[in-house]
Amino acid sequence: MPRSKKPPLFLGDPSDPGSLSVLLEAWLIELEARNYSSSTVYSRKRGMQGFFAWCDERSLARASDITRRILEMYQQALFHYRKPDNQPLSFISQRQRLQSVKLFFQWLARKNYLVNNPASEIEMPRVERRLPKFLLTAQEADLIIAQPDVGDALGLRDRAVLELLYSTGMRRAELCRLELFDLDADRGTILLRQGKGKKDRVVPVGERACRWLAKYVADVRPILQTPESGPTLFLTHTGEPIKPDFLSTIVRRALEASGIQKKGACHLFRHAMATLMLENGADIRFIQQMLGHASLETTQMYTHVSIRKLKQIHSATHPSAKWQPSVEPDEAGDELVDNGEPERPLKDNGEPDERYNRRRRELNRLFSPVKQGEL
Repeated sequence: MPRSKKPPLFLGDPSDPGSLSVLLEAWLIELEARNYSSSTVYSRKRGMQGFFAWCDERSLARASDITRRILEMYQQALFHYRKPDNQPLSFISQRQRLQSVKLFFQWLARKNYLVNNPASEIEMPRVERRLPKFLLTAQEADLIIAQPDVGDALGLRDRAVLELLYSTGMRRAELCRLELFDLDADRGTILLRQGKGKKDRVVPVGERACRWLAKYVADVRPILQTPESGPTLFLTHTGEPIKPDFLSTIVRRALEASGIQKKGACHLFRHAMATLMLENGADIRFIQQMLGHASLETTQMYTHVSIRKLKQIHSATHPSAKWQPSVEPDEAGDELVDNGEPERPLKDNGEPDERYNRRRRELNRLFSPVKQGEL
């Protein structure tokens, strides 16, 4: 689906109250008035930009011009679109763009700008529920956290950042919004303001992370702060509040220095915290509260990632989970117990088929050089 580098925000006559652009602006203003977060409003606007670019190529400028058939054509265009690297849009991206369009036309119908909602019958693409591709073990997490040089002011700040991410599993945007007095060292808790969905929550912080944070606040932050720094907890070398992209750079730099061949950044610690706590016996509802998930279904992803308990049950109950060496006949001369070898076919007279045995030995020589005792 070809599109311009800067999708048009206005289509048709700006003075026309029925134009798509005028109605979009009214919708975005109402979202802000209903206290939707700025990131939500931005994502809705961004999702509509691609649709506007597609409509502009087809001279569609008014809301009344859009029919169900046109929206179905747009959905097909998203499916067939190829990015500059010739890769298709993921189904998650397709769904996000369609979601903005569907919500927009739902609002138009509810406000009586349209008689019917052309998007009411649009079926959204199914999205795969994928597990995290890379997970850190406890040893790997500790190795990454130990990379910053704590003898350096910025290195000590980075160590405090990594410790806090690992201890709480907070999102990077939540860490960037932390203020100086959100940490309660006596209680071992930290207040996360305006998380996803504009929700505040209090989460526990481990003693190790509290100690590093206290050292950062006492020894490093006074050096970094400027009159314009405000109450923000983590600052850059110029005294400005730390930004999410810069935070990802800190984590990625420590990851590369550790030599661990896993990709990711801040969310690696979020996944590690949830998975390791779950494997060590934490109730999934407490994990949900720590992560700030609105739905328990989102948190249940970590029950599939947490394999340790399942591995223990498999080892304890599955007959083939452990290697059994060959067992010889007992002293009383009873029948052979299973010695781990496949049963050999017999001839009609009950004698072993030597041709089969000979062929099996040849195959073993060619394809099975590892002996049983070497496994």
